[in-house]
Amino acid sequence: MRWLVTGGLGFIGSHFIRLALRERPALEIVNLDAVTYAGNPENLRDLDGNPRYRFVRGNICDPDIVGETLPGADAIINFAAETHVDRSIVDPEAFLRTDTLGTHVLLQEARKCAVARYLQVSTDEVYGHVARGESLESDPLRPRSPYAASKAAGDLLVLAYRATYDSPVLITRGSNTYGPFQYPEKIVPLFITNLLDDRPVPLYGDGLQIRDWLHVEDHARAILHVLEHGEIGAVYNISAETPKTNVELTRAIVGFCGRSMETHVQHVADRPGHDRRYAVNSKKLRALGWTPRIAFDDGLAATVQWYRGNPTWWRSQTQECAP
Repeated sequence: MRWLVTGGLGFIGSHFIRLALRERPALEIVNLDAVTYAGNPENLRDLDGNPRYRFVRGNICDPDIVGETLPGADAIINFAAETHVDRSIVDPEAFLRTDTLGTHVLLQEARKCAVARYLQVSTDEVYGHVARGESLESDPLRPRSPYAASKAAGDLLVLAYRATYDSPVLITRGSNTYGPFQYPEKIVPLFITNLLDDRPVPLYGDGLQIRDWLHVEDHARAILHVLEHGEIGAVYNISAETPKTNVELTRAIVGFCGRSMETHVQHVADRPGHDRRYAVNSKKLRALGWTPRIAFDDGLAATVQWYRGNPTWWRSQTQECAP
């Protein structure tokens, strides 16, 4: 069995590759990654020399490189994406290229090679702000940032290929994810690394935005479960059902880092178009047999300890991150 994983040097992709190789002894993985700022070869350095793992440097927007790496693959798992909302506000075109055009290239090449399964890794942000209740997989997409719009466009392409070409596709939409190896532009690693260096952290607006937090190991395991057991053509939300305001999240991180809210938290102007609340219903995935294993407090404490114990990894990257 052979899978093509795209964007496998990134945060969730690298965890997925490690998990899949560990739990599927007959599996071989080819990792196609463009090695952008968030694609770090150190994330999978422990797989150097593994005969079941091969890395190929290339961009999913390039049909030639995709066509060269795809033959013989039983499945494609597409993690490759631009993912940071703040960056999408500054440079939306980069997000359209990777998240939308790149998805189109993968779907076209998958058709040519008759790949048995194509899984698109998406996000809960495609549903937009959810004032009450929880988003279902059948709900309309109402993205409110260039990032979310580019991901929604990719999702719609995937579903269109199912309707038009009968492509064997699946989509997962995960909630906010945290854990080791996350590039320190996102709130959890940015706040942890700032606090470990005794620097303040920037909290947008009043900090009452609500997100559901999912540990990366649980997210990777959910994607593996959907790939192997999901119904072709279906969408699956992934949620640990642990909603936190950004203030609550910040307070927890500050506490685990041994700092003070009064001295280390700075309220800054809110992000333009900042969605107030995300919430997805994951009953469909749970009925398929997946449940999260890592409690929020345990996962966050372990994440702080990982960053504390791996300063070389994150110090080499923090100079590129947005303040």
